[in-house]
Amino acid sequence: MATRGTPSIPMGEAGDGARNMVPRPWRMSAPLSSFARRFEAFLAASEFDRGPWLVVAFAAGIGFWFYLGTPWQWLAVMAGGVAAAMLALATWWSDERRVYTLAAVLSVGLALAAGTALVWARSSMVGAEPIPHPRFELIDGRILEREEQPAEDRVRLVLAARDAESGRAVAYRVNLPVDADRRIFREGARIRLAARLMPPSPPIVPGAYNFARRAWFEGLSATGSVVGEVELVETPPPAALSLASIQRRLSAHVRANLGGTSGAIAATLASGDRGAIPEADEEAMRDSGLTHLLSISGLHVSAIIAATYLVALKLLALWPWLTLRVRLPLVAAGAAALAGIGYTLLTGAEVPTVRSCIGALLVLVALALGREPLSLRMVAIAAGVVLVLWPESLVGPSFQMSFAAVIAIVALHNVQRIRDFLAPREESWVRRLGRRAAILFLTGLVIELALMPIVLFHFHRAGVYGAVANLIAIPLVTFVSMPLVALALLLDLAGAGAPAWWLVGQSLDLLLAIAHFFAEQPGSVKLAPRIGMGAMVLYLAGALWLAFWQGGARLWGLAPVAVAAGMMATAPVPDILITRDGRDIGVANEDERLLVLRDSEGGYARDNLLELAGTDLVPIPLAQWPRSKCSAEFCTLSIAREGRDWSILVARNRDLVAERALAAACRHSDIVIADRFLPRSCKPRWLKADRRFLDREGGTAIYLDAPRIETVAQDEGEHGWWRASAR
Repeated sequence: MATRGTPSIPMGEAGDGARNMVPRPWRMSAPLSSFARRFEAFLAASEFDRGPWLVVAFAAGIGFWFYLGTPWQWLAVMAGGVAAAMLALATWWSDERRVYTLAAVLSVGLALAAGTALVWARSSMVGAEPIPHPRFELIDGRILEREEQPAEDRVRLVLAARDAESGRAVAYRVNLPVDADRRIFREGARIRLAARLMPPSPPIVPGAYNFARRAWFEGLSATGSVVGEVELVETPPPAALSLASIQRRLSAHVRANLGGTSGAIAATLASGDRGAIPEADEEAMRDSGLTHLLSISGLHVSAIIAATYLVALKLLALWPWLTLRVRLPLVAAGAAALAGIGYTLLTGAEVPTVRSCIGALLVLVALALGREPLSLRMVAIAAGVVLVLWPESLVGPSFQMSFAAVIAIVALHNVQRIRDFLAPREESWVRRLGRRAAILFLTGLVIELALMPIVLFHFHRAGVYGAVANLIAIPLVTFVSMPLVALALLLDLAGAGAPAWWLVGQSLDLLLAIAHFFAEQPGSVKLAPRIGMGAMVLYLAGALWLAFWQGGARLWGLAPVAVAAGMMATAPVPDILITRDGRDIGVANEDERLLVLRDSEGGYARDNLLELAGTDLVPIPLAQWPRSKCSAEFCTLSIAREGRDWSILVARNRDLVAERALAAACRHSDIVIADRFLPRSCKPRWLKADRRFLDREGGTAIYLDAPRIETVAQDEGEHGWWRASAR
């Protein structure tokens, strides 16, 4: 037969074991297909939870521009976002099984590219070239802004002028002593003065405050102080109805009726003017976790809008004819919207205020339409509007803290168990009050947990007892202090506001007592050295995942949050910190006390060194440390790290020294630090941080365990504010 000897071919009767023995070129198609199906199903089930991520992608594009340092990297981000969108469009356009995946990749890719492009374009349009070097200049300029700061005994003016060297239009911010001030020096006046000017300051050390970046986007080319008398060249136009004039008159009126710090805080609540609050009281508010009460934001705007809405609704209900013909909630919402917008403009329209106003207006619209007002979509829309108008606000603590607090509040109150706990029920007023107090404490605790990493990232210190302090302070300010301020201002129209002002003073004195009590408790402040960007991104990703998704999927966000918390808790303290001018250094000591070069109390440089070292202990002058040897010109010291002794040579001044002696000392040192230009013959074993190095790299942090170096130049890249200052 023809088939004799033909081997038997299995036709499906073999078991799974035989099937698994058959070699396959690639076994990943099935798992990938399964993952794609699950991802599509996840997106389909998420419904409205997907929306806020579009704003997150837009913000990520802005963040990439700030974090990455060169134009080709910014172009790569934009090209990558557009390429991902186009690839998804080409791959899944006709695939009905990938509708949500296509929409997600397409929208996220385009939003990412749009965010990078927008902030790049804004930087190019509004960025102000700083002056090349410090100088003394005669300025003939027109006042753009006036900010009174009684606590500092000065008035801050922003002037529009012409650069003395290039003739280009510039804006300078100068500090005018109160003794030299005149009320006629207001917006629109033309004045002539002499001032010492400085380029806006970049971070003094890596991780410190970056005023140069803020000045770049605010259009400031220099800051300085006025010297001598100021000549009025041209009087300002009438300003009786200008917002700035109204704000100043309102602030002065409040402080005239109520003195001391309580009057300064009352002026802040009424007009947003914080210039009269003493530094000690402001620091107590910060360390107790109550500083948000001094920044006009969600709490204040919401209180104004809610009070206006309720009062308008009750008053309009007394008019039967109108009640029968008009939807009163719509009219009350319109009145509340006008009150909120007016209060926002009056208090300076800062980012937290604008965000709060937009969010509150969206809540009013939702209430008028009968929709759910407390939603993350509302927060996302408000964030998107702010980022489109001011994309640079993303990297500022004001934007991050205000939106983090609101997201935490909304996410918490959207949890079903919290909704059930707060649901109306038949119970005594004591139990109802207890439930409200418990939720208020829980809300404060969640806000503190959400804000602490952000606060530590920007300020390197955060209040620990904020949740407890806010449990008392928020109701006090919302339901007592702010209504009393409004009542006092209303009674002042009839000249009868004195009793109300006395009550305002008592309530704000109580607020200050609460702040000082919690700020002075042991362990009230958590200090931290510089936190890396990787830890911060992990935390934000996990926190946003926890907030935006619903159900069990949201718990996946706990993993990155936990990892980020561990990275923050173990953030290393720099062994050596060198300021950008080389005149101040800090060396970490074994007993957590910082060794400093200069024996001076306080000061901006020393405060930054202590913050970045994560300590509040009194520092030790290097010349007084037993293990250092100092001459009139140099100090030498040796510090042990990871089983190795590092020899450090530090210049104390710019006095001339013999070059050969200096060269010999450099050869025996691992690190040499000086605020002068050192000769080429000075060749230490590892690092020479002299004036040439610091001019190029800026402030420097040295970690000896690795060892590695971090500089301001590495952080800033080729952004305009650093490129200009580094020339």
